Amino acid sequence: MLPETTLDDAARLLAALQARGLTIATAESCTGGLIAAALTAIPGSSASVEAGYVTYSNAAKTAMLGVDPALIERVGAVSEEVARRMVEGALRAAGTDIAIACTGVAGPGGGSLLKPVGLVWMGAGRRGGAIIAESRIFPGDRAAIRAATVARCFEMAHSLLA
Repeated sequence: MLPETTLDDAARLLAALQARGLTIATAESCTGGLIAAALTAIPGSSASVEAGYVTYSNAAKTAMLGVDPALIERVGAVSEEVARRMVEGALRAAGTDIAIACTGVAGPGGGSLLKPVGLVWMGAGRRGGAIIAESRIFPGDRAAIRAATVARCFEMAHSLLA
């Protein structure tokens, strides 16, 4: 379950997209579809939400978004490069104006010294424009990490509308 503030953020993002006649797609790994779920929980979201890709496995990132498996092998799924390729793949596959993506370690296991639990790489981009990407190490348990990721992805998408 997502916090009410996250749903408020989703509603604000959708309103901004709809005011500009823009569409959005999501490409999610560690959030498992929570970004798309928050967006589509808002009535009228179909005017802006085109597609959501849950690419939890590396094979899904390759098959659905065209992320090069050699890149994943070289830098790992939780990386800036993969987050950027996920954005590119979602923009291409869905044909939307904007895409947001995330890949990370939500825990409780799966972390390492270089990629600890809570590390998430997020990306956002506009068709024909630059892709922004950033990492955060979010504190808390799995639910808190995933909720924080959703909220930050909405902020990143909003920044593309300024």
